[in-house]
Amino acid sequence: MNLSYEWLRSLVPVTLSPAELRDLITSRCATVDEVVALRADLAGIVVGRVVEAARHPNSDHLWVTKVDAGGGELLDVVCGAPNVVQGKLYPFAPVGTVLPGGLKLDKRKIRGATSNGMLCSSRELGLGAEHDGILELQVDVPPGTPFLDALPVGDTRLVIDVTPNRPDLLSHLGVAREVAAATGIALAGADPTADAASGEESVDREGTTAGVSVRIDDPDGAPRYMGAVVRGVTVGPSPSWLVRRLEAVGSRSINNVVDITNYVMHEMGQPMHAFDLARLAGPAVIVRRAAPGEAITTLDGTRRTLTPEMTVIADAQAAQAIAGVMGGSTSEVGPETRDIFLEVALFDPRRVRATRQALGLNTDASYRFERGVDPELQPRALARAVALLTELAGGTADGRAVDVHPRPSTPVTLVLRPDRVTRLLGVSILAGECADLLRRIGFTAERQGATLEVTAPSWRRDIAREVDLIEEVARLRGFDSFPDEIRPYRPGTTADSPLARIVRSVRDALVAAGLFEARPMPFVKGAEAGHVRVSNPLAEDEAYLRTSILDTLGRRAEHNLARMEGNIRLFEVGAVFQPGTGELPVESVSAAAIIMGLRRPPHFTEPKPPAIDAWDAKGLAGILASAAFPGRQIAMQAGSAGNLWDIQVDGTLVGAVRQLPLDAPVWASPAFGVEVRVSGAPMDPAVAVSAGADSRGRAPRFQAIPATPAAELDLALLVPIGTSAAEVEAVIRRSAGELLERLDLFDEFRGAGIPDGHRSIAWRLTFRHPDRTLRDKEVEGRRDKLLRILENELRVRHRTSS
Repeated sequence: MNLSYEWLRSLVPVTLSPAELRDLITSRCATVDEVVALRADLAGIVVGRVVEAARHPNSDHLWVTKVDAGGGELLDVVCGAPNVVQGKLYPFAPVGTVLPGGLKLDKRKIRGATSNGMLCSSRELGLGAEHDGILELQVDVPPGTPFLDALPVGDTRLVIDVTPNRPDLLSHLGVAREVAAATGIALAGADPTADAASGEESVDREGTTAGVSVRIDDPDGAPRYMGAVVRGVTVGPSPSWLVRRLEAVGSRSINNVVDITNYVMHEMGQPMHAFDLARLAGPAVIVRRAAPGEAITTLDGTRRTLTPEMTVIADAQAAQAIAGVMGGSTSEVGPETRDIFLEVALFDPRRVRATRQALGLNTDASYRFERGVDPELQPRALARAVALLTELAGGTADGRAVDVHPRPSTPVTLVLRPDRVTRLLGVSILAGECADLLRRIGFTAERQGATLEVTAPSWRRDIAREVDLIEEVARLRGFDSFPDEIRPYRPGTTADSPLARIVRSVRDALVAAGLFEARPMPFVKGAEAGHVRVSNPLAEDEAYLRTSILDTLGRRAEHNLARMEGNIRLFEVGAVFQPGTGELPVESVSAAAIIMGLRRPPHFTEPKPPAIDAWDAKGLAGILASAAFPGRQIAMQAGSAGNLWDIQVDGTLVGAVRQLPLDAPVWASPAFGVEVRVSGAPMDPAVAVSAGADSRGRAPRFQAIPATPAAELDLALLVPIGTSAAEVEAVIRRSAGELLERLDLFDEFRGAGIPDGHRSIAWRLTFRHPDRTLRDKEVEGRRDKLLRILENELRVRHRTSS
């Protein structure tokens, strides 16, 4: 949404600078992405007064003038304009100024006379086509005043990122309401009342205005349609103020009639369309569904074939406009137009969006209609447009407007509880303050005992629940007004979903491991078996849904490698898709990570750190799997299908570790990818959470730092090939008793001295009693018991024994 600073100030006369207004709007309603000074190219121009003017001695058409530009001395300036007058004010460009066309002015001689700058015409300043004479200024300012301060030609554009739920901000009036509420300055009154455009409602879907029959045959696509006839207009150029305002928001001036419709759209948020009444057969206006195969040539000159799912505006013979998207060329307003039928309507957002997507046609009107237009705005917008047409195009309104309104809207009324506001926001806000804040932006609020009965204005269709009102109270009060400290509050009684807790646990674990989260779109080139094609892809080169997160995460790694960044630690938690039995694919959630490059940053103590290897990837897989399946038995098995390792949880395959064939420079180290399914696996982690295995779902427990010494015990075990370290660990943890504080695997050995079919694995066990020092006999007793259990259950023996 492009907003004109000067236009906004005409609606709410604030004294804030563009930068201050940017900060206010961003903090209260929508982010301002950019502030653009539209005529910054005129910053070097000043107001100059011609003190003397005489004919050039060596020319019959040049003048030699002395100009006061506010610098304390008079400047000699040669001028070729015939209208230079002594004592008048003109735009003056000093030496060194770069004009809008790119010409840089230098001090030079013209037929023997020195010229120290230029007195400028409208065309040289980019303010018009007039070039026969310099621009005489009718202002009362001292010489040397910046030209942009003297004349209102230097507007500023604010580019606002309007979220889909706030279509009321897609107009200057909508933003002005918010600014007025934030500053306490009343609107300047450029919003006509509904009484000024009171139309004749017709509940039977048909009405007449000035001999034009208006009928709605498709109330689903058009819940409301208004029209008015303006006769005797003269189509021509728009006045300069109107052209400047449209240009300030990035719109091109066409003619006064079309410009007025665009002006009202940007001012009030209501798209509208003007038809040449002489070109409407009947004359009739019928809002209906398009016939199968019906075609229309739109205003952009393209012939488009329509479908019955689209709504059109037709006359008695054929379609004349695509509802909510674009008008047709057949009834276009042109220089010969004298009588206008002006349309102001309300169209169904979903229908407009589907039509726009099917036709591949984006317009300012469709952008607003598909987000939702104020259902009560049409009478005021029509009155505003008719008033401008009669003023700027010389027309006369013929009779009363027609208002065909088969489906009137009903206001949303909610109950707001101040104690609920306090619980959610953590700050006590009284009912009176809540009511005052909401009334500032058009809500009605009436006390009903301890609560407020609040009715949302027609332009706030996003208000549906009490919590929406509480959000409004917080926003209008100002988020910066809330204290920084965290206070006790309870937003709700519903716990997070099990999957949401698992995903949060995975993110926390991978960030703690030093990885960065990436969030690419889930689309790939695809076309291989197993990839599902998207019916309406954003781009044809990415028209398929990914089956693995490593598909898109690998491309992020390649992006880094292409920029000579080979130390990569990226992860993502997101959706993957597999072909389903029906029309839709099967969606599940996976977590994946890619690591490559150096294990540690270079340091003077270690100029060349070792590169990440497959064991680092295996360790990362353990971290990821433990976070995704807390409390479960995790094992790494020899990889299948090209994987380095298969990740199993309770014996079920849930992921893999593999080396990735990235398109990387030859200097890059190998890349390793880890992927784990966190939902959609045969044993869903949600089951583990509901069974209480997710300790992260419970409050953490803390204990004092131990004051007693620990006893360490090293065990070198002969483990049969085929018995995993994880199995041994599980038996040790189960059998070592409650005094086992820590268990670390610190060595593996194969070779001389190790019996065939075995390997040696060494563990360090740390025991500690919370109240006293352990005796050697206690530790030895636990060791002997543990060795007996290991031999009986896993045939694991102590390495020192025969």
